[in-house]
Amino acid sequence: MGLFLAEKLRIKNFSMGMTWILFCGIVFSHFGIGLDPTVGQFAKDFGLVLFVYSLGLQVGPSFFSSFGKGGWQMNVYATFIVLLGCVTTYLIHLISGEPMATMVGVMTGAVTNTPSMGAAQQAYADLFGTEESTIASAYAVAYPLAVLGIILTMPILKRIFRINLTKEEEVLARARNEAQDETVLTDVLVTNEQLTGITVRELNKMLNIKMVISRIIHDDGHEQVPSADTVITQGDHLRILTDKEHTGSLRLIGQQTERELKAQEAGPELVSRRIVVTKPRWNGKRIGSLRINEKYHVTITRINRAGIDLLATADLPLQMGDRIMVVGEKEQVKQVADLFGNEMKKLDIPNLIPIFLGIALGVVVGSLPIHLPGLGTPFKLGLAGGTIIVAILIGRYGPYYHLVTFATTSANRMLRETGLCLFLAAVGLGAGESFVPSIMAGGYNWIFYGILITMLPLLIVGFIARKWGKLNYFSLMGLLAGATNDPPALAYASSLSDENNQPSVAYATVYPLTMFLRVMAAQLMIILLC
Repeated sequence: MGLFLAEKLRIKNFSMGMTWILFCGIVFSHFGIGLDPTVGQFAKDFGLVLFVYSLGLQVGPSFFSSFGKGGWQMNVYATFIVLLGCVTTYLIHLISGEPMATMVGVMTGAVTNTPSMGAAQQAYADLFGTEESTIASAYAVAYPLAVLGIILTMPILKRIFRINLTKEEEVLARARNEAQDETVLTDVLVTNEQLTGITVRELNKMLNIKMVISRIIHDDGHEQVPSADTVITQGDHLRILTDKEHTGSLRLIGQQTERELKAQEAGPELVSRRIVVTKPRWNGKRIGSLRINEKYHVTITRINRAGIDLLATADLPLQMGDRIMVVGEKEQVKQVADLFGNEMKKLDIPNLIPIFLGIALGVVVGSLPIHLPGLGTPFKLGLAGGTIIVAILIGRYGPYYHLVTFATTSANRMLRETGLCLFLAAVGLGAGESFVPSIMAGGYNWIFYGILITMLPLLIVGFIARKWGKLNYFSLMGLLAGATNDPPALAYASSLSDENNQPSVAYATVYPLTMFLRVMAAQLMIILLC
């Protein structure tokens, strides 16, 4: 219990969160308090799998989408930070003669990445059949100053480029004002005579763009929610949702109009409403296959998933927890709400079967031998590598196969932190006996090595991103924090950006890929270089 309470320890405004559990475990172990080796190994493996799997589920839905909308550039910078960290680690190993396994431990602590430390330990045990305690010891020594080093790179770059935060805010504000939403709402007056008499379905085929017609006001003033078979005539006013890049195609229909599409007093009462998908039966079903418009005369216009608005195209599959925007008559919308569930309490119930099936599959994938050219020993992804890959894929593609992967933030966090607690406690209790002897035998050098591994890649890539990439300083801070998966650094960056959330956006953009790269890099360095 004392190990878990250690998470709450704070020094003024600074806290290392659950990493305190590792240090308390080291202290207890140093004074002879330990675990049975079998129990300790089980707690470590089980905790690591729980932690990594829940982490993969969290980042999975945004893993591939993080490369779009300009995110590829941010992810390229983040990838270079990871690679430079590995190169710096290897060079220090060559110069100092420090064992490679120890240097990998230093590297994982220098980037405050616990999953990569667990992956390195697992890879070493699989490769040599024994534990290497210096990996955890080096991690623990390098970690505390690494947090400070990550934060310190931000004011250093600010001073190098003489950045004025007020001016940076103004640049962001101008960019926000000039930029348009990816999905835009446009009212169009049909002036093209050739469109008279065609249906909505035929118009969609003719334009061949992603768009949703949510309402039509005919020339006689009658307003309706259109179906695929609704006939369009010249003089109709159409309310269309489409991607920003496709708005130019709407000129083939007619001209943009400022007329508001409101229901006439004599007509039906049309309403817009957000509905939450809470019934598992709709998970993975494509919107077009539901025929909601034909059955209820209601149009689904947008889907909000994990805070991102998506255009409700026919081929888009629904997921549990989606918030869908529908337009239609009040009574019909109510029926659609009952159809999808719209009961928030049901989302509080965790779906355990996909979780344990995914974990089992991750363990199997992690144990499969992979033969690489030039490597005599087969390569294995290990518990951490196999589990995080499976979790990312299930988090992203599970709904396509009707797997309910949705979990509330609190449920995911409970699973993740329970696993992390077990893992860190077991690692600390197992590494404590050799921790002090390792420090006395020259382990204090790990602090210096850790600072180099922390700061050099961040400063080099940060300089390039600002000098030649012209990256906004707030985005740059989020990039540095995200490339090291370090929440305290993000908190520091956010404290300097009260007027915008750009650091958080950049952090979320690079976090999924760098977390994956950190885990895989630690394993590969153990397998290829030890």
